[in-house]
Order: sequence, then structure tokens, then C-alpha cells
Amino acid sequence: MSALLAALITKLTGTALWTAVAGRVYLDRAPELAVFPYVVFSIISSVPQDTFSESVEDTLIQFDLYSTSEGATEITTLYEALKATLKNGSLTVAGSTHLWMTQENLTTFVDEITTPSGTVGAKHWSVDYSIGVQS
Repeated sequence: MSALLAALITKLTGTALWTAVAGRVYLDRAPELAVFPYVVFSIISSVPQDTFSESVEDTLIQFDLYSTSEGATEITTLYEALKATLKNGSLTVAGSTHLWMTQENLTTFVDEITTPSGTVGAKHWSVDYSIGVQS
């Protein structure tokens, strides 16, 4: 699994999304008092689909995009940059062959988040991707 996570970081590094969040891309959770905007990605599930001759892992990765900008421009820019980076993209996963990467779902929220300057409304968009690798 670490090879898949490393491949995702490599894929995101230097992209428009990476630049838009100034490299603030975190695994599982953002640090306390993280500067907005930022991205958190995590493994939702991973299902082995083994046959007699193949070992395929179907992993659902969730990318959580966060913005405290009141308008829609920043959050939609993050979303479009994520899609552009991952759409029909290939990953170089050490020791495995990347088979697919498809967007499965988008869910949007507005969260109340406490910051040093008080409570703010943060846009939170969760985007799920199914990623298949064969080892």
C-alpha cells in the first residue's frame, strides 16, 4: 500500500493542484491549524480481487479539498485541478502495474472549523477515486 501512496504523491507533486495549495497535501488528516486551502487524501477501502493467475487490488482513495474562500472559485479550481491530474492518468506504482483510475463520486459539504481567528465556514469537497493495481 505504501507504494500506491508514494505514487499518488509523485503524481500530484508539481501539478496545478499542488501549486494551488502550496504543497499542502496531507495523508489521512491535516495538521492542527493548517493553512487553507489544502488537500487531505486517505484510503477508504481496498479490496483484493485475486484469481488463479492474477492479484489485483481495487483501492478507493478519497481526496478531501478544503477552502475557506466564500466564493466558489477556489474550491472549483481545486476540484478541476484534481480531475485534470487524475483523469485517465497513469501511476508508476513500484512492484505493480497500474490498471485503472476512475472518479467514483463527489460529495460537497460546508463545515464549521475553528481557527485562531474564530469559527469559519469551510467548503469541503470529497472526491473518491477507484484505483486498480496488479502485482
